[in-house]
Amino acid sequence: MRLSQFRFKLPEELIAQYPASYRDEARLMVLHRTTGEVEHVTLPELVNYFDEGDLFVFNDTKVFPARLWGHKEKTNALIEVFLLRELNHRSRYWDVLVEPARKIRIGNKLTFEDDPAIVAEVIDNTTSRGRTFRFLTDYDNEEFVPRLYALGEAPLPYYIKRPMSEKTLAEYQEIFHDQPVKEMDTERYQSIFADKVGAVAAPASCLHFSKQLLKRMEIRGIETTCMTSHVSLGIFKEIDVEDLTKNKMESEQIILPEAMSNAVNKAHMDGKRVCAVGTEIMRAMETVVGTNGLLKPFDGWTNKFIFPPYNFTSANAFFTNFYMPQSSQLLMVAAFAGYEETMHAYEVAVQEGYHFGDYGDAMLIVD
Repeated sequence: MRLSQFRFKLPEELIAQYPASYRDEARLMVLHRTTGEVEHVTLPELVNYFDEGDLFVFNDTKVFPARLWGHKEKTNALIEVFLLRELNHRSRYWDVLVEPARKIRIGNKLTFEDDPAIVAEVIDNTTSRGRTFRFLTDYDNEEFVPRLYALGEAPLPYYIKRPMSEKTLAEYQEIFHDQPVKEMDTERYQSIFADKVGAVAAPASCLHFSKQLLKRMEIRGIETTCMTSHVSLGIFKEIDVEDLTKNKMESEQIILPEAMSNAVNKAHMDGKRVCAVGTEIMRAMETVVGTNGLLKPFDGWTNKFIFPPYNFTSANAFFTNFYMPQSSQLLMVAAFAGYEETMHAYEVAVQEGYHFGDYGDAMLIVD
């Protein structure tokens, strides 16, 4: 298939700039992939599509506050710093992105208003926007990372722009009761499963689940398990080739513990539904699944790129958000649900005013 086949018109007002007031308050579209039938329900009604013994697989990655704002020494120019990953804990080397990149060269130093005891020195250029930083500080190694994170904020995706007009500000204040935006994002751009630090983007589909919804699932007899997929910025990278066979995905670290793989294998052998929550979970499971359809424990990396046509064997239900046009997530959804069925469902979603993106509404795909 070609990239241009996944283009559709998405009105800007349908890209969610804020989450729903409560996690489980988003709208839910249910797509039956065998018939193409579309249903419109609320998120708590999710449990009606599953039976006792069915299994949900969640992502327990934890997003760290990766976006920082520093000032270049001497000129005081404001520089956005996006932390990607720690390269060397002892030496305090980090892989980062900077913006505007043209102003940041090897040897430059950045300071941070909220903590003058931390200084960042550029020691290498890695890509056009990529740099290697060495952080200089008197903090010991155990104290430094928490101090660094305290400078940051939730790494929201590029399409959350938030023009704060009087109207949008009033709407926000009404929903979140005057809670500061930064505090709201710190809480809501993190799932309730968050445990293993390492993601620079939220596992968006997991954001919909609340303790109350999990209790409803438990009462229904639905089982749950977790694995770790440290979501990278590659999830938002635009595909720049028309021929999808030539696209390369950025690698992400995945950890499938034995308890999780055993739970998935048991559900399959018992003839139960296995629901992957999020594209990163589906990618990880499809990376590891064997020719016999069973999973095995795994700790490593994946750059698997899934697009139609593709035969899924690790999960038979899929819970997702609504994604951007021509995105890798949309391509995976189409591979699972079928191209025609997916594009029709997205057309209906636009017509019905569903919200798209990490803070948007949800879709459940079942047979």
